[in-house]
Amino acid sequence: MFLPVIIAGGSGTRLWPLSRQLNPKQFLPLVEAGMTMLQATINRLDGLEHLPARLICNEHHRFLAAEQLRQSGVEEAKIILEPLGRNTAPAIALAALQALSSGDDPVLLVLAADHLIQDVGAFHASVRSALALAEAGKLVTFGVVPTHPETGYGYLCRGTSVGEGGFKVDRFVEKPDLKTAEKYLATGGYYWNSGMFMFRASRYLEELEQFQPKILSACRESLAKGQQDMYFTRVDADTFATCPDVSIDYAVMEKTNDAVMVPLSAGWSDIGSWSALWDAGVKNAEGNLFRGDVLAERTTDSYVHATHRLVATLGIEDLIIVETKDAVLVAHKDQVQDVKMIVDRLKAAGRYEHANHREVYRPWGVYDCIDSGERYQVKRITVKPGEKLSVQMHHHRAEHWIVVSGTARVTNGDKTYLVTENQSTYIPIGHVHALENPGMIPLELIEVQSGSYLGEDDIVRFEDIYGRVKD
Repeated sequence: MFLPVIIAGGSGTRLWPLSRQLNPKQFLPLVEAGMTMLQATINRLDGLEHLPARLICNEHHRFLAAEQLRQSGVEEAKIILEPLGRNTAPAIALAALQALSSGDDPVLLVLAADHLIQDVGAFHASVRSALALAEAGKLVTFGVVPTHPETGYGYLCRGTSVGEGGFKVDRFVEKPDLKTAEKYLATGGYYWNSGMFMFRASRYLEELEQFQPKILSACRESLAKGQQDMYFTRVDADTFATCPDVSIDYAVMEKTNDAVMVPLSAGWSDIGSWSALWDAGVKNAEGNLFRGDVLAERTTDSYVHATHRLVATLGIEDLIIVETKDAVLVAHKDQVQDVKMIVDRLKAAGRYEHANHREVYRPWGVYDCIDSGERYQVKRITVKPGEKLSVQMHHHRAEHWIVVSGTARVTNGDKTYLVTENQSTYIPIGHVHALENPGMIPLELIEVQSGSYLGEDDIVRFEDIYGRVKD
């Protein structure tokens, strides 16, 4: 058996406006209806004998990740939280160290949470070949058999056979220009670098100690100083911040003498852009791929994603159109690799659209900012049954809650009372308050905020069942 280690720490900026900093692409249902990329990654392991998966994600995504794992039937997942991103070499080191701490030395299958693999049977076959090599002490990477001269991926150059369907990696190649990529495809022996790996935990740490000892030292110390919070492992933030920011390729795989490659021909894509999503999908007779409510006339070779309203197109070709509640992207397919430029401009302007959707997920439920002005903001709030918002206070805003459906248990100063459908309550500025759903159905309410400052950082928290510092 092996231990799956799923890395879910990316920000997914190239799939804006659907992917945002606090809800990136690995947590979105981009390919399979009703199933996020993370959930598809977990389901893909069905049919392979393995230990319970371990997830590595950013601190900000912990409840989103835990809920999606729960929905996939992983009730008691082990989730390692990174306080900040330090690339793949440290992330994998944390997982390897934690695995060894239990007294075992499992083989790790390192997967990205946001990859598409269409042929699960072929994926399983490659994993079984890699497992035999990893058990023999090799550090295995998966080389994707190229289908076209791609300039967006790094490449592996295949060397001599090492048995079990694997080959020695002669060299790792950076992303090429088109002419070089065409040469690789014509020559043969070159594969796309998938960013998936398999090796025994101790072997990876041995090589890391040889080539990047500072990474190993920082990861060991940050784990030792960390703490366990439910099923979350919180590493020490200050120590982890000293860790070098290095990928596993640069840290280990390009330096070790034991790097081998197993070919993978399974309809793989890293879904790194909107055009990649169009490439991977099933298109209609006009070459279009539509999601949601789309009405098209004289439209060809385009991708249109409508999330909340009708999107109509007329006389277009080779376009990407993505609609969300608060933003619309229109781009030519050959320009979508530069979507990050839009995200950077949003950040520079101090706007929220790069980080959040209008709908924001919390461990207790979700809220949607449906209207706002200079001194007011209106939210639609949904609280899951049995859940509770933190006991808190605001310095600059008052709140008026109107229950639409369900029952709310409200703490307002020194009083606690129930508010039911079509009833309301008022929380003055400076009052300590809390909101809880004691019922069996979701609690739906409208919150009207008013005051001189309405930012989410105007929260003084006194008690929180989820262990949060900020809401």
